[in-house]
Amino acid sequence: MISGFATTQGTKTFSQNSSINPLNFRTFANLHLSNIGIGTYLGEPNSRTDELVKNAVKQSVLSGVNVIDTAINYRAQKAERSVGKAISELIVDGNITRDQIFVSSKNGYVTNDADIQEDFMQYVIREFGKTGIVKEGDITSGYHCMTTPYLSDQLDRSLKNLDLECIDLMYLHNSIEGQIKDVSKDQFLENLKSVFELYEQKRDEGKIKFYGMATWECFRVMSDNPQYLLLEDIVEMAKNIGGIDHGFKFIQLPYNMNYDQALLGKNQLLQNKPVSILESAVALGIGVFTSVPFMQGRLLSPGSMPEFNDLKPSLRALQFIRSSPGVLAPLVGQKSTEHVSENLEILNIPPMSNEDFLQLVKKLTS
Repeated sequence: MISGFATTQGTKTFSQNSSINPLNFRTFANLHLSNIGIGTYLGEPNSRTDELVKNAVKQSVLSGVNVIDTAINYRAQKAERSVGKAISELIVDGNITRDQIFVSSKNGYVTNDADIQEDFMQYVIREFGKTGIVKEGDITSGYHCMTTPYLSDQLDRSLKNLDLECIDLMYLHNSIEGQIKDVSKDQFLENLKSVFELYEQKRDEGKIKFYGMATWECFRVMSDNPQYLLLEDIVEMAKNIGGIDHGFKFIQLPYNMNYDQALLGKNQLLQNKPVSILESAVALGIGVFTSVPFMQGRLLSPGSMPEFNDLKPSLRALQFIRSSPGVLAPLVGQKSTEHVSENLEILNIPPMSNEDFLQLVKKLTS
């Protein structure tokens, strides 16, 4: 297994060796991270897609991207394996060192293994039920499980899939979204404490560096929604468990020119003042990565987004997201060589200044 993790010096060296504009790296948690990341969500669980994803990750890194995002349930564990092969080949070829890239994954959903030809439920019963990792009632109706035995097992599988000794960031994946139909809010929060205690333990063991929450609804909806979470409360929970140097440093949520709640919705509170989730994250020292930048291609059709700066649709979408104060990087799902090349043209130009971005938002919302 590949040892090491992203470091200050390693990521700084990567940013300095890159041919892209230095303004296209953000410094957060003492790491130099590209303001575009590669995501690995979509695709069939077959060997052809394995090769496409592996090559897309390699092409992205060689183009100046050092943020890689995946999850154990993406393509039923094959996405993680494709990422692992890409990293291994990049290191063997001398193109990078482990400390130059930031790798995140996610656990929580119940997944099978696409490399094992077996019925989904037969796999779950054999792997998790008969071994005692999962007990009756642990899995919700949304096929989600956040018990510590299950998440510990999943982390070990992710490490094996990625061929890494340490994952830079482990997210709890869509936790309240996958739990709240079956679990009370109070019980969910108690369970979340247990997960944070587990993640702090795994930090001590050297298996992860940071942890976070990859979400869909909870940080964008209003407070009367059962899925709503207050980020300030979650950060306070992490402090109570891990102390001032706790590892809860990142969240992930959907954000684009259509899903604009993270920017415009004042659904969070900071010292009883209504703010957006992006404002709250900045104030609380939480880094934000964003998903669905193109809404799986729907935003790229003519007329779906306002035009600005003479940019083609894909670059317009990415420029808006990565220029938003509080966003570290949009995560772009890309597989073909052509799409990677087109999307990463954005690295040839700097993000918008805060002043220009605010002027654009004012224009778009007037």
